[in-house]
Formats: sequence, structure tokens, C-alpha cells
Amino acid sequence: MSTEPETAAAQEAEAAAAAAQETGAGAPEAEDTAAAEGAEGTEAAAASEGDTSEAAASEGDTSEAAGSEAAASEELSETEAEIAAQRELQERIAERKAAKQGPVDAGAKLSGTAADLLAAVRAVESGEKPVVSAFSEPGPAPRKAAPEPVRRPQPVTPAASGPGDEAVAAVRAVLAEGGAPAALAERTAAALGEGADALLREDPWQLLRVTGVRTEQADGFARALLGAECGPDDERRGRAITAWLLEQAAVAGHTALDAAALTAALGQRAVPDPDAAVQSAIAEGDILVFQDAVETPGAPAPVREEGDEEGEEAEQPVRVLVGLEQYALAEESLADGLARVINSLSKEEGSGPQADAWESAAGEASGSTAELIRAVAGHGLVLHTGGDAARAEPAALAAAAAGLGLRVWAATHSSAGRERVARLTGSDEAGAATVAGLLSGAEGPGLDRDGALALDLLVVLDAPQLDVESAAMLVESLPDGARLVLSGDPGLLWSAGPGRVFADLLAARCCPQVVSRVPDPGPIGELVSGIGIGELNQVEAPGKEVVIVPVRDAGEAVHRTVQLVADSVPRAIGVPPQDTQVITPGHAGAAGTRALNTALKERLNPGPGRFGGFDPGDRVVHVPAPGRTTPGRILRADAEGLHLECDGAPVVVRKEQVEHTVRHAWALTAHQAAGLSWPAVVVVLPGDATAALSRPWVYTAFSRGERHLSVVQGAEQALPRAVAEIPPKARTTRLQTLLRPQVPTTA
Repeated sequence: MSTEPETAAAQEAEAAAAAAQETGAGAPEAEDTAAAEGAEGTEAAAASEGDTSEAAASEGDTSEAAGSEAAASEELSETEAEIAAQRELQERIAERKAAKQGPVDAGAKLSGTAADLLAAVRAVESGEKPVVSAFSEPGPAPRKAAPEPVRRPQPVTPAASGPGDEAVAAVRAVLAEGGAPAALAERTAAALGEGADALLREDPWQLLRVTGVRTEQADGFARALLGAECGPDDERRGRAITAWLLEQAAVAGHTALDAAALTAALGQRAVPDPDAAVQSAIAEGDILVFQDAVETPGAPAPVREEGDEEGEEAEQPVRVLVGLEQYALAEESLADGLARVINSLSKEEGSGPQADAWESAAGEASGSTAELIRAVAGHGLVLHTGGDAARAEPAALAAAAAGLGLRVWAATHSSAGRERVARLTGSDEAGAATVAGLLSGAEGPGLDRDGALALDLLVVLDAPQLDVESAAMLVESLPDGARLVLSGDPGLLWSAGPGRVFADLLAARCCPQVVSRVPDPGPIGELVSGIGIGELNQVEAPGKEVVIVPVRDAGEAVHRTVQLVADSVPRAIGVPPQDTQVITPGHAGAAGTRALNTALKERLNPGPGRFGGFDPGDRVVHVPAPGRTTPGRILRADAEGLHLECDGAPVVVRKEQVEHTVRHAWALTAHQAAGLSWPAVVVVLPGDATAALSRPWVYTAFSRGERHLSVVQGAEQALPRAVAEIPPKARTTRLQTLLRPQVPTTA
């Protein structure tokens, strides 16, 4: 199998992210993201889809990149339920958008506000006007508190059906005419929908909507179909590349891009008139444009110039952003939902536990746990931060609230986290679920008569792993008057998908924030705590809890890693190989996950790899949807597909799905490991992967080990430099801006 998430599409995502950062598009307080993994197979892209579709963009080979898309399962599954729920959310957001603004006729020139925005963008870029004076209209009026959303019904997941054979055959014929691989046919038919063959003939650049196809490949396909009439100034090309660049930016974690960054990226891809391309994409409804006021905390309010008319608004700096409807409107839906949670907590007598009951529960706790209980007593939304040991605090909150008669559920990123929080609560009344299971309806309390989740308090752990779409779905599902607690470690890598929900909420200061005072124990906890503040300290490890293994090159790094997993850690620490996890910055390279997994399989479970390179007993991860990594092992393979055991449950992966959703997992990247932990961890830092290192990457990788951490150190001084000097890369998001008019800022 040739799966290269670190290749072209990933690099395009990183380029879009870099363009946004260079133009100042990121929020001032932004931290690292999937893009921060940079060379983690340019994990910026792998974060949102590289891990789920490892063939996203193989080295110049579209057929490998395409592979064969997962044929739909004939049985109901949690993944299908989640997809159905996501579609429903997107439809609801689209309806809200349609209600807010009328449609724009295809191909029509812009007028009104949209035209003014684009004219202002050009004026600012050309230097004719400063940003502060580019827009004469006042900023948007403050919005009222969000009304109750339409409730999401219990997901109904009919067996998914892919495109029909006839449709796939028609698309295959068009692809053949254009010289594109036939293996793209099924994926193209699924991506473009009904009439995909006709759409491709009319607009060959629509091929860019298929995951893994790059601009130069779409250009070649268009030239083969259109002949002499194909050129770089084709309006269809500019429109398609505009949307494609925004999709790549979303892969890198952005929910929108600065307009200047987008036009610069279009120019780099030989689009002769980037402004016209953006205007055309807006007119066709492919992208949305936003004008957001820029507010600097602590800065004085804008002052009217002398001579301004009485009552005239003082001009305020703005930034013009553009984004894909899917992510931009999900972020808007999230802001509305969070405002509803903050503002709808019932103050009526008899509607819940009384203040003295909450105070009594807080009195039985101590420290930051008591502080958390008191904060939840009086607020709809509360943020809680702390390391791994601090997870006991939200668990104690859940148990206390359940004891007061509230319907309480805790949600985690992984199944292992769910089991751990269930043990920590020690309460039969407080339920535990994964976020994915809660959203799909496969886990959780079920729905009340209004179609909302039947609960009074939802505690979400691993909150930094929430992307904007999952967070929007979660908040939309809460009933009025329910309380929401988001808890997590802000030092970790951000979500695999677009957005930085937890970091944005912390920066927005729109609700109480409780900082845990519980330190992570032992030498590993001491080491990780120092990394969190930019210091890589030596720690005393009398029980060999932390071991540094210097290496000279990648070959020695692989050799020592295998030796540690197979011999040294089991003998010295007592942790068997199946409980030891290897983490490395990237998939490619001489000491990337592929090379390490090959060496570890040869030592720990040698075999011929009869089924797509896999054998019974192989350690794998199943990635059924973006951002969801489930550890497992291979049981067997037959005509039905590859049989796995994941979290104790059987999973069958059809043959067509294997290349995209299953990979060996003795070695993982830090993004794949986020939200998970193991008794022992071996972190491999080869010298050729130093560009991928940042403080959040090191913090995440080093904190995955519960009892033991070995560091195979070939990065030399790049490691302490990354910890001290390399913060997270910025993600361009709008959540803070959207929340500001709806909720007050807390002290």
C-alpha cells in the first residue's frame, strides 16, 4: 500500500495555512494546531483527513491517492449514524443561511454589500485606502440571544448506498477521455452526485472536489477534455481553485481565510485575476465573505475625528475573511448555541437543585473541585483546565451533580477515556459516552420529547479535541436550561478538524474558568509540566520513569526503538510490548511511522501480509471518520473483509475500505495519539524531523505515557529549542468574534 498524507495535498494545506499566518489572519492569541505538526507528514492535513484517508495525495500518482473509496456497509454503524447527523446539521445551517440572505444568481455580478466588500479588499491590497477607512458601513448590529434551535431527531441510518454502477461507468468514461485514473470513478461519482459525468464535461475542474486531486492534475484533465479553449484564465478554473484552497486551509485547521491570503495563494497558482476568481466564487455561492471588526484587548475605543458629524460611528479596524459555507456556518451555529447555553440557565425556584444543595456538595469537596462545583451551580457554561490528573475534578463534579438528582453524562474523545471517567465518577447515576457515540445516538441518554439529549449536565473531557462541526452538533443537541462543562489540557495539540473551539472560548472569557491546582504526579508529570511553560528540565527518575536514549541517525533510531519495545521496557519496567506505544513526528522518512511499523511488525508479529499488508495479530488503528482513531488488532480476513477487534467490539472493514481506514499502529503520530494513553510510550525524534517539533507536539507526545517514557533523541538542540521557542501555529477562526455581541465578557 502506498499512502502518503505528507505529500502534495498536505503541502497545499500547509501553504494555505502559512499564507494566512503571513497576512496576520490568525487570531492574536492563537496557538498550535494540526498545522503545527508541519512535517508530521505535514500533519496539518493529516489532522483532518490524512489519518482517515492515508491516500489523500500520493506522490504525483492520483490513482494511488484515490485508491478505491470505502464501499458503503450494508449494516448500520456508528460511523454512518454520525455522518447522518452531520448532514442534518449542515442542512439546518444551510436553511438558516437561506433565511438570512437571498440567493445570488449564478454568474451574476455582485452588488450591494458583497460588491462593496470585494471593492474594499482590492482598495486595501492596492494601498489606495487604509483598512480602517475601507468600509463606510458600521459594524454589524449586536445579535439577540440565539433562539432555541430546531432539535436534532434520533439519527436514523439506513444502509448507505454508493453511486450506482451505471453512474460510475459514465464517470469512468469521462475520466478515461481526460487521462485520469479509472480508480477515481467511484469517488468522483460520490463526490459530485447525480449527473457527475455531465458536470465533469461542463466543468472539468470540478475534479478538485475529489479528495487527493491536486491543481496540476485537474489542469491536465481539463486540457485533455477542453483542448484549445482551456486556459489559466478560465472562470471555472479560478472558481474551483478558490474553493479548493479554502478546503486545504480547513484541512490545516482554519475555518476561514483572510481575503488577502486567499488572493495571494490564487496568484501563486497562476490564476491571472485572483479578485475576479473570488468574486465569481462568491456569486456562485461556492464561498462566503465576512467583515469582522478587529478588537484588541485593552486597546482604547475608536475616537471620532474632529469635524465628524454628530452621532456618526467612529471607524473601527476590520478584517475581511472568506470561508466555505460548511465550516463558516457551523462556527456561526456553534456561537448561537453557546449563547443559548449561557443565557438559558433557569433561575426559577424548583427547577433544579437549590443553592444550599450545591453549596453543601461543594463543601464536601476541596480545592479546585469545590470551585468547579460552585461555578457550575450558577452558570450554564464553565471551562475547566488542567493536566491528566485533573480529570478527577470533572469526574467528581459529575458524581456530585448526579447525587443532587441531575441527569448527568460525561463525554470523552476515546473509548478508553470513557471507561476511565466511568471509574473516576464511581457513580451509577452518572453516565459516560464518547463524543462520537453521543452524536451518533449509539451511546448516551437518548432524547427527550423535544428531541434534545435527555440530560441536565454534560461534562466534556478532552475538550481541545473538539472541532467546530462536532462542537456545533453537540451544543445544538443540548436542551434549554442544561449546563455544559468543557474540560481539557490547553497545552495539547488542537483538534484534528477545523477550528480551535476550546482555545477560542478560553480567550473569549465569556464564562467562568476554573484552573485545576492538581499537578500530574511523578517524574513524567514534572517533565510535562515544565514543557507546558517552555522549559525542558532534567528530572529525577529513580524508577526509570523517564529514560533518554541518544542516537546518531535514523537507522539507529529504528534499531533502538525496536529494542526498547521488544526487550528493554518489558524487562526493566514490566510493561509488555502490546502496552507500549511508539510516537514519532511523521509518517514518512527513515524513522517515520511506516519504517517503524515495518520494523516492529517484523520483530513482534512477522507475516506475509496476505490481506493488504496485514496479518492476524497485527496492531492497528481504525479511522472510520476524520479525527477518530480507534486502536485495535487484526483477527482474520475473509471474503467479507478485514475483521478487527476495537475496544473489545468486533469491526468488519470491507476490502475497499482497508487502504483508507486501517493502518498499522505500533507507531503513531502525536495527532493520532491525542486523547489516548498507554502504560509506556517511546517517543522517537529523528534528526530529519526537527521541523515538525513545537511545544504542543512535545507536550502531547511526552504526556501519553502513564508509567514510563523513553525518548529516542536524535534531534539534539532542536528539542529544547522547540519547547522554548516554537509556539502553536495560528488558526484563523471567527468564534470569538461571533460570541462577542451575544454574551458579556467575564472578568
